[in-house]
Amino acid sequence: MLLSTLLLQAAAGLQIGRFGAALGAAIAAIAAAFGIGKIGKSAMEGIARQPEAAGNIRTGMIIAGALIEGVCFFAIVVCLIAK
Repeated sequence: MLLSTLLLQAAAGLQIGRFGAALGAAIAAIAAAFGIGKIGKSAMEGIARQPEAAGNIRTGMIIAGALIEGVCFFAIVVCLIAK
């Protein structure tokens, strides 16, 4: 019953699509921030354990962070286009 009501409201154009797009974009941004934070934490722990490998760890961290940012931007664009 609830699903059919939501679908009817979405079909009638009652702003539920915009809410869904905003919610999807927010979830994508929060997930990207969480992922980049975990990468930074792990990189700092790795550099603390092996300071001589700091350059390689930093390079890997920057590449992984850039890939996560790219996926986040793509998800936000898809959410905004879908509305």
